[in-house]
Amino acid sequence: MRSRQPVANRERGVGLIMAILVLLVLSLLTIMMMTSVNTDTKITGHSVRSARALNDAESGISEVCAMLRAGTFQSDGSNPRAVGQVFLVPAGSVPVPGNADSTFTFTHQPAGAWLNYSSPSRGPDVLTVHYLTNPARTIVYRYDPTLTPAINTASGLPVMVISATGHSGKDVRRIEAEVIVKPIVANVKAALAANVDIAFIGNAVVCGYNHRANTPNGTGKNGRGFAPDCTTWETGAGNLPASWTTGSSNANGASGQTGSPVDNLQSQLGFYNGPWESLGMTQAQFTTWLGPAQSSPANINGIVNVDNNGVMGDQSTSLALNGASGTGFLYVDGDLTINAGFSYTGMIYVEGDLKMNGQAWVLGGIIVRGRSSITQNGGATILYSSDAITQALSEAGGQYVTIAWKEL
Repeated sequence: MRSRQPVANRERGVGLIMAILVLLVLSLLTIMMMTSVNTDTKITGHSVRSARALNDAESGISEVCAMLRAGTFQSDGSNPRAVGQVFLVPAGSVPVPGNADSTFTFTHQPAGAWLNYSSPSRGPDVLTVHYLTNPARTIVYRYDPTLTPAINTASGLPVMVISATGHSGKDVRRIEAEVIVKPIVANVKAALAANVDIAFIGNAVVCGYNHRANTPNGTGKNGRGFAPDCTTWETGAGNLPASWTTGSSNANGASGQTGSPVDNLQSQLGFYNGPWESLGMTQAQFTTWLGPAQSSPANINGIVNVDNNGVMGDQSTSLALNGASGTGFLYVDGDLTINAGFSYTGMIYVEGDLKMNGQAWVLGGIIVRGRSSITQNGGATILYSSDAITQALSEAGGQYVTIAWKEL
């Protein structure tokens, strides 16, 4: 009879090998699980830091927009080479700009709570804003929602490019946003629109041809075709009549009206039901946008609401401006007299009567509801400019919107 010992030994050997294999497999699985956990932890950490860096970069975009609203950086498109930079330093530690085209400033974040979206010294990570221009940096690109394509070089609001770099640990996110001030497009009937008769005296001038927003002060004061000639500053499109009125329009002496397709429109119907209609707003929206009233403004820049009792449209106030200048939207709930030395860019809305005397000069447009008549005498000049109105109103509103965004 044969012994069963060798068989038993073989079975024990096979069992031992299987046990070892099971242990090896379990060990391998444990190692793989630990590696996976470590990898997942690293990926999660990276994702969190990357998201934080992106959020910081977007916060940098917001700080620049706030500075544009405050007027820290140029935004009117007058200098294509203008550059603004925000350094991650306190006031008093800002590097000195190397040329006149650059404006350097410090971050206005709360002390002790700075987000890392710029750099304390010159370099590619500094929070930067400049115009969108041609390669030679001689022409500023603009945004005009009435055109196709909206981005062009002739009309509209200047496009600003903001570059921000967010850091969180070793993670870096770089973004670039193209922004414009939120457009407010006015509903304008003429360079001068009125609900009463208009009387032009002396050498007063009203021109309804569309002028560029950077037309120099004093241009056109001798009329279209005379030095300094306003035709040099006309856009060639978007022209309006010089005047529009529900009453009559009378020119006397050397005064003149020029516009297109006609110089003036009289006995018209459909004057504005209120100033809000001229801006494409509801009455409630306009009231909020206009802000609090003041009876005697210290300056006329921005959105200025002149009223003596807070009752809109009752024509109760009276304002005389001598040698003042400003840009934006001027609302006068009553009579307005503007005298020699006055200059304004934007839109003026007068609930009462208007008197323009001497060398008063307006680039944009004027709307007068009136009580009796409008008198424009001496060398008073009104030049229509859709860009001047849109730019002044939009900048006064102070809201910036993003029209393009990309990660670098």
